Amino acid sequence: MAFEIALTGLSAAMADLNTTANNIANASTVGFKFSRAEFADIFPVSPYGLASNAIGTGVKVAEVAQQFAQGDINSTGNNLDLAISGQGFFTLSANGTTVYTRAGNFGVDKSGYVVDPSGNRLQVFSPTSANGTALPSGGAATTAAFNTGKLSDLQLATTQSAPNATANISIGANLPASDTPPSVGTFDPTNAQSYNETNSTTTYDSLGVAHTTSFYYVKTSTANTWSMYTYADGKPVSGPDTLAFDSAGKLTTPAGGTLALPAYTPGNGAAAMSMTLNLGATTQYSSAYALNSLTQDGFTTGNLSGVSIDPSGVITANFTNGRALTLGQVALTNFANPQGLQQIGNNDWTETSQSGQPLRGAAGTSAFGDIQAGALEQSNVDLTAQLVNMISAQRNYQANAQVISTSDQITQTIIQMR
Repeated sequence: MAFEIALTGLSAAMADLNTTANNIANASTVGFKFSRAEFADIFPVSPYGLASNAIGTGVKVAEVAQQFAQGDINSTGNNLDLAISGQGFFTLSANGTTVYTRAGNFGVDKSGYVVDPSGNRLQVFSPTSANGTALPSGGAATTAAFNTGKLSDLQLATTQSAPNATANISIGANLPASDTPPSVGTFDPTNAQSYNETNSTTTYDSLGVAHTTSFYYVKTSTANTWSMYTYADGKPVSGPDTLAFDSAGKLTTPAGGTLALPAYTPGNGAAAMSMTLNLGATTQYSSAYALNSLTQDGFTTGNLSGVSIDPSGVITANFTNGRALTLGQVALTNFANPQGLQQIGNNDWTETSQSGQPLRGAAGTSAFGDIQAGALEQSNVDLTAQLVNMISAQRNYQANAQVISTSDQITQTIIQMR
């Protein structure tokens, strides 16, 4: 009897040692969660029930339980490295099969898909609105709506950001009330003596080609009145256009402060440019000439310059032309019983009947932690604790081996009795 009991003890001690060895081996594995061997005693049960003085028949491994405590988060500086601070798993597609991981060491494959080292594709919720298009220059991505009922592969933009022709130009300038008509009566953009003030900006046609658009201001002999000329690449576009101000220096003409310029054909195969000037912020005060603001809404083509991911998992592609494109939101998954997940290697888990149904959502909501970009969650293995456990498992093994040795001596004594 003691032999059999001790053998179960040896087997249990070996399972404990194997579990500890696996934990130690993965102490540096990104996103690894350590396990512990849990044991249960064995008692024989007869048809008549368990006797009050029954002796157990050994021990068995009840479960190797995974421990999903948070691991340390270390900064890496790589924007595609992601760490979850709190609950949840990254959702991946392994050739159509959904798997889950805490290891956020992602990269990009040859097709532009964001993948883990095994080639599994990161899953996201796709934008459902115009937030998935280019945003205004210098503007941050607005709050996008996402289709949380469907998972999609995250693919970084591999094409250029399309250009946008300039349609609106806003000018905020002060034209000095003390200015007098220029000495040269006939306007000539090449002769600075024929105009009082000038400013210019870069505009873009439908092909993304840049053009220099200049504005010239000529004080007329009529009080509070100026003539304005618009040129593009040295060629006339409009003018003279009248700018009139009231006695308080406020613009009264053109009405509403807007001036629609005639269509201008760049001559390079691009569509004609139809631009509207917004001069509502232009004034005529006694102070010196000042250009307070000059903006336009066109932009050229752009290449992908980087990707940013906020704590809620929203992924934004940034382009060299100042555009931003919302690509999606990282899909996180949680389970009622994470310990019921099945480990399948390569830092991945799959759901089982014991884990419960997957619960999907966005980072930062009630059931999920935040996402930290440029960082990785390290293994949660405590090496000191594992080394202590290894010593304990070794002693348990030695003690059970000693039971077998003692039982053998007793048996030999019985056999040698005469």
